[in-house]
Parts: sequence; structure tokens; C-alpha cells
Amino acid sequence: MAGALNSGANDRADRADGVDVAGRGRQRRRSALAARAAVVVIAGAGLLGTLAPAAGAQGTSPYRPTAPGTGPAAAGPALRVDRSALDDAVRGMVKAGGASATLAAVREDYRITWQRAAGTADLATGAPATADGRFRIGSVTKTFVSTVILQLAAEHRIRLDDSVETILPGAVPNGSGITVRQLLNHTSGLFNYTEDASFDLSDPARLQAWLSGGRYTSYQPQQLVDLANTHPPYFAPGQGWHYSNTNYILAGMMIERVTGRSWADEVERRIIQPLGLTGTSMPINSPVIPGPHANGYYQVAGGPEDVTSLDPSMAGSAGAGISTTADLTTFISALLGGRLLGPAELREMKRTSAYGEGTTYGLGLQRKDGPCGEYWGHGGGIPGYSTMMLGEVHGQRQFAASINPYDVSNGPAANAAFDNLVATGMCGGRPPAAAAAAPSAAGLPESAGRIG
Repeated sequence: MAGALNSGANDRADRADGVDVAGRGRQRRRSALAARAAVVVIAGAGLLGTLAPAAGAQGTSPYRPTAPGTGPAAAGPALRVDRSALDDAVRGMVKAGGASATLAAVREDYRITWQRAAGTADLATGAPATADGRFRIGSVTKTFVSTVILQLAAEHRIRLDDSVETILPGAVPNGSGITVRQLLNHTSGLFNYTEDASFDLSDPARLQAWLSGGRYTSYQPQQLVDLANTHPPYFAPGQGWHYSNTNYILAGMMIERVTGRSWADEVERRIIQPLGLTGTSMPINSPVIPGPHANGYYQVAGGPEDVTSLDPSMAGSAGAGISTTADLTTFISALLGGRLLGPAELREMKRTSAYGEGTTYGLGLQRKDGPCGEYWGHGGGIPGYSTMMLGEVHGQRQFAASINPYDVSNGPAANAAFDNLVATGMCGGRPPAAAAAAPSAAGLPESAGRIG
């Protein structure tokens, strides 16, 4: 796309009319990214990894929400949830031994129709997990950040074909040959900093050092980019696809350079506040998860090691966010429903690349073709937490889940439970028999190590 998008600008101060937030009662292996068929981009490797009408008249917002119940229901899934099947899928994720806790929610036609939790929030006290608990969302943060970049494009403050060098002079080698679009769709070729050996916890000594205090290391964004710059690129810009957290660290830096405010402040101002996402935050250095939450753990020789507390600057604008299942379903509903982006920006967000797993990946948004239709969203992982956020293409159903991976001693059973949870959430109940019987290539994301 040459030049800025033409959807106009607005102050994004509109509230998300019709959004009902009531109804409370969510492997390391780089090769697995391609197999994660869809939206589970649980980032590559390293420590942190574990998806047109014209603009309105002058003075009005071009991003007015569609009224509840007026969407193309005939083209979307049947709006009826099978609570028993959904309950079984959440409990099954814990029962299979793949998670210490699991939280999930389904939203249909602008309201939460089912929300549940299973498992234990605190292994030390035995306290149960709660359905409205908060959790680290890992790379689901990327969808928030990409949305802000696209809003800035609509405001003619950034162009997707601008070079990195134009906005961030000297930040990366060959910055003049890498575009904003290539950052957002992972075709820049830039090395993923979390694949550096310093972020790899497979070595027991390095893991122990991280658990003992390394997890509280504070990073500046340019430090993470500089670490990536010590490695050669995977390929020339635009000539391949490789998931790289470095891309979104740079995107966050661009937001700050253009607006004068941090990426986290802009996400707060443009998305969190207008949508009323009261359980969502974008911390810079705070190590705590505010409010009720299920703790994240590593399984080590001495038993469970609580890794809930960490400095999120290790993930930054690539994966530092915190949210709830209700908030994530609200966000993906608003995004796909045109309440955050104009039609032109949303089309760009869904424009995928021609390379490898990039054929399902747009600009911070990924397509999943599941047993009950086409969905768009993103997955995420960070030590102790794995997240999934999906929205049906016609806006009729949204699903979000948080998993606290822990004792995955029976990998096949845990993977089957994860596949069933996602399929059941997408379908709002038990998926078609043929789809349920066919295992996907996804499986349970491992948070024991990576941002993704």
C-alpha cells in the first residue's frame, strides 16, 4: 500500500456501545509455529515464548459500531452455546495434566454467554482459579500494538510503506530496506531476540539463574533490538517469513517516536479506555499481576516454581500485556467489528504474506480455519501463561482462553485436551465429530520458556 490509508482520523474516544461485559458465571520448537495452523503463534525460541464504506463526514467517527444483532448472522455460526461441553473442555485441560489452571469465555452477539475456570490458582494454598481472573497474554499484545500502528496510519502519521530508518534512524542495520508493514507481518528478516542463547532456559544453570533473580532484569527496548542486531538476518526484507519479537519491539518504539507517548500509554488511551477493558493493562516494568489471578509455574526438580512475578520489559511491546477472557473477547469483537479500525485498515490487517506460515498471518492478526468456520486472532505465551484469542470472521462469536501449563508429563493427552478446548470454544460447544476426531498439528503451547 503506497501512502497512508484514507479512512480519516479520529480521537478513538468513542465507547464501545452494546458491549456487555456481564455474565461471569481463557513448545518451544520453532518448527511448531508452522504447524500451529492458525493462530497459535507462540513465538519461536528463547526465554519468552512459550493472530469498503467511506469514512464518516468531517467531525464524526468513521468507526461507528454495528448495532448488536444486526451483523450477518446467516453467514456466521449458530448462536447457541453448549455449556456442558464447554465446561468439560476447560476441566479436561486441567485433568489431562497439561495445566494447573485454565480460564475461558465465549461471547456471542455482544455479550458473554459462557465463562468458566478450572484448576488451582495457587498450588501452595489450593485456592481455586476464578473465571474473571487476570493473566499475562504474551504475544496477544501484538494485536493491540498493531491496531495502534494502523490507527496512526489512518491519521497519516505513519505509512505502512515507510522505512524503519525513516522513523527510527540507526535502530537496525539496513533499516532503509525494511518497512513498517514488514515488521507487522514478520517478513522483515530481523533476528528474533528471544532466540538468542541468553534467553534460552534449556540449560539448567541458566534456568536457575533466571529463577533466582534474572527474571527481574529490566530492559530498554533498544537493548533488545541491539541483541537481535548481533545476529545476521534470516533473509532479505520481504523475501521470507519468520516470527520475530524484535519486529514488535520496534513497532512499540515507533509509536513512542511518532506520538511522544509510550506504546503502553497509547494502547491505554486508544483501546483499553474506550472499550472499558477494566481487567486489561500494559505494564512496562511492574512485576505483579494486579487483581485476582492464577499463578504461573515451572516444574523443576524440587517441585513447582512460581514464576508469576517477573519484569515484563523482557517482552515489552511484543508481549507484556495482562488481560481477562471477557476483555479479550470484547477487544477482538470490537476490532473485527470495525469499532477500532476503518474498513481499509482492517483489510490491511487481514492481508497475509506469501511465505510459509505467513500465508495465514496478517498485520498482528492471524487466520484460523477451524471446524466451525473462519476465525481471526492471535495466540501468546510468556513464562507460566499461554493465551488464545479468536473471533469469528462475521463477528458472531468470540473465544478466549488462558492456560497455565505445568505438568505436561503426558504430552499426547495434553495436546488433545488443548485441541479440544480451542475447537469447542470456536464452535460454542462440541465440535463436529469428524473435526473432533482429527488431531490438529497445534497441541498445547509450552510457556516454559518463550515469549510468543
